[in-house]
Amino acid sequence: MLTNRLEFEPSRDAEIFAAIPAAPAVFLLRGDDPHSEPYVSKTANLRRRLQRLLSLPTEQSKRLNLRERVRWIEHTPTGSDFESGFLLYQLLRLTFPRNYSARLRLRFATLVKLHLANEYPRASLTTRLGRLNGQNLYYGPFPSRSAAEKFMNDSLDFFKMRRCVDDLHPDPQFPGCIYSEMKMCLAPCFKGCTDEEYRAEVGRVRSYFSSGAESLVREITSQRDQASAGLHFEDASAWHARLEKIKPVASQLPEIARQIDKLAGLIVQPSASAESVALFPIDGGCLSGPANFSIQAAEHSKSQSMESRIQEALGSIPPSGSKTTLETMEHLAVLKRWYYRGSRVGEIFLADDKGELPMRRIVRGIARVYRGEKPEASAPEEAKAAPSPDTLAT
Repeated sequence: MLTNRLEFEPSRDAEIFAAIPAAPAVFLLRGDDPHSEPYVSKTANLRRRLQRLLSLPTEQSKRLNLRERVRWIEHTPTGSDFESGFLLYQLLRLTFPRNYSARLRLRFATLVKLHLANEYPRASLTTRLGRLNGQNLYYGPFPSRSAAEKFMNDSLDFFKMRRCVDDLHPDPQFPGCIYSEMKMCLAPCFKGCTDEEYRAEVGRVRSYFSSGAESLVREITSQRDQASAGLHFEDASAWHARLEKIKPVASQLPEIARQIDKLAGLIVQPSASAESVALFPIDGGCLSGPANFSIQAAEHSKSQSMESRIQEALGSIPPSGSKTTLETMEHLAVLKRWYYRGSRVGEIFLADDKGELPMRRIVRGIARVYRGEKPEASAPEEAKAAPSPDTLAT
């Protein structure tokens, strides 16, 4: 998995340290004993870190020293903290299959779960994925449980789907709950609605979460416009007031929080290779890559557009294959850790409902990442033309 390997001899330590790059990397140190546990970590300066671990120890120093135990040094240079974290996750998973999660301290992302397998569906919060090809749907990742809970509860106020967590056995004698008293639930618990009516309401909730609140905005906008066209101005005003209440709720939804099995996109990061950036595709919430993308086109591909070169680079990444539920949860945890960081390096571009990437925005984003510029504020796709390869290289 790691690209570079060299033998460590204590008598030649100065020569070996000089050959090690003073740059970010993920590394592994092995001894002669095949049964001994390797040392795995990432660092912002590989040469300095190895000098600290493998140089002659000073007297009475309590610092960890592996000089007499290490025989082999393996390492891969990385261009960003995101790349280091993702590569470290992959390496630890391969090296320590039993306890890699504890070593990484991965915190699974909070998701909104729509229990469609239940006879009377409901929504809840979870950090555990079920089968993504099952009936239940999952939406996220959210930055925290409190943020997910607030968005879910505020959203459900616009619908009449049940909030209770029990499996229902409808009984006309059942008194109901506070939500049915407040007309905020169709009350399937005491047959306050038909099963068809409840399924239709659940369908509205599903469309709401899957569209990022757009389905409800369109629905209420249509009702308002119809009332206005029919000169029912009081009704139109009421619909407009309801529309205004949705906006602050919809604004709570992060751009990345989507239906997990349809979460697709591309992360662009600085690369350890000169004149390049690193591309990390996202598919179904799972990460792959990196694919190294050279800013300057090769001689044989100078006639290609930047978009076609990006597609070619993405096509060079080997298929990741189907991921287990646990792997998907881990990839979401890695993605969440980077995405919700206060100041993050790199940019992310999410696919649309058809799974198509915003190629023109990606071209501009590659230029910004390569130059170390801040991300561009969201803008319509047609607002700016894509720069030429010559512009990117200046």
